[in-house]
Amino acid sequence: MHKEKLLRLSDISNFRFVVVGSGFSGSVFAERIAGVLKERVLVVEKRSHIAGNAYDFKQGGILIQKYGPHIFHTRHKDVWKYVSRFTEWLPYEHRVLAYIKGKFVPLPFNFAGIDAFFEKDDAEKVKQALIKEFGKGSKVSVLALMRSKNETVQKLGAFVYENVFLHYTTKQWGVPPEQVDRSVISRVPVNISYADTYFEDPFQGIPKDGFTKVFERMLADENISVTLNTDFDALFEVDSKKKKVVFKESRKPFNGFVIYTGQIDRLFQYKFGALNYRSLRFAFETHKKPFYQKAAVVNYPNDFDFTRISEFKHFYGIKSEKTIIAKEYPCTLSEGKEPYYPFLDEQNKSLYERYEALASGFPGLILTGRLANFKYLNMDEAIKRALSAFSERFGKSIR
Repeated sequence: MHKEKLLRLSDISNFRFVVVGSGFSGSVFAERIAGVLKERVLVVEKRSHIAGNAYDFKQGGILIQKYGPHIFHTRHKDVWKYVSRFTEWLPYEHRVLAYIKGKFVPLPFNFAGIDAFFEKDDAEKVKQALIKEFGKGSKVSVLALMRSKNETVQKLGAFVYENVFLHYTTKQWGVPPEQVDRSVISRVPVNISYADTYFEDPFQGIPKDGFTKVFERMLADENISVTLNTDFDALFEVDSKKKKVVFKESRKPFNGFVIYTGQIDRLFQYKFGALNYRSLRFAFETHKKPFYQKAAVVNYPNDFDFTRISEFKHFYGIKSEKTIIAKEYPCTLSEGKEPYYPFLDEQNKSLYERYEALASGFPGLILTGRLANFKYLNMDEAIKRALSAFSERFGKSIR
């Protein structure tokens, strides 16, 4: 990976491929272009660092994840095999706690949560009703509980909805749950068992040297050049009439490929209007104690303005006399500046489809990633999509 400090028009013209963004979607594409096609590729990154929202760094000997907790997990063996080329793994099973009514209980909500909030006989009645209706060991959405014809199950669904989902969702998205896409609420199920792991995927782990090192290795090919602190808008524009990406300075067409992972509405200068994204603010605190909390992540659905606290030492088992935590405050895009979560209501979906249709007319433009595809994607899903898009476009599979 070569870091470019200053780009002139003549410099960019030497590249047939330009990747916008160095998160997983962009870095996978850059690695494939350089490693498989053996072509030179320029990665344009607006931030001062690579690795997108997975960026981490050391502070006082503790590896901090700047943009919130990231745990790699996937059911896709090919994705796990691909990422494993760039890292060794520390085994890690993610367990999350939620602070509810003065008690810390596992999340997803499970039988332990029922035991914590119901009298013994009532708790047993609820658990048996759940097992009878859904089967022991299953996972169901809170909506399925609330739609049950069994009154006992209905009451549990109402309790979980009120205490786990309602206020957390309102804080996270800034609107009541009924205005949020149903898929959002269904992302965290209720466990019909005592199972307390957050993810069930067969492949899980934390990169041994951190996520940033993964990206450094992905972008290490000599055919890859990276320019930081550089906005795509400063170099290129899209000409919607001619269906071309053009150099901003000369207005000459760029005849190569642009792999774009940023906001699709911004790419087209908000031609049809702005898409709605939610953002986050992080407040980091250092505490002079070995650990601040019992889990890497503790959710606060009902109390406080923040939604969760992350303590990064838990990921690596670091021993020290101090610890660093991050409190996470959901906010609007203008308050947080970085777009994290596409707001998937019908109006935004319709608006995105207009941008997607416009983008499809640009022969050298490839959109991939959470922002470009306006879709919530886990890390493994972003990698899977990038690998598939590369294979479909250039006829090469993973090597």
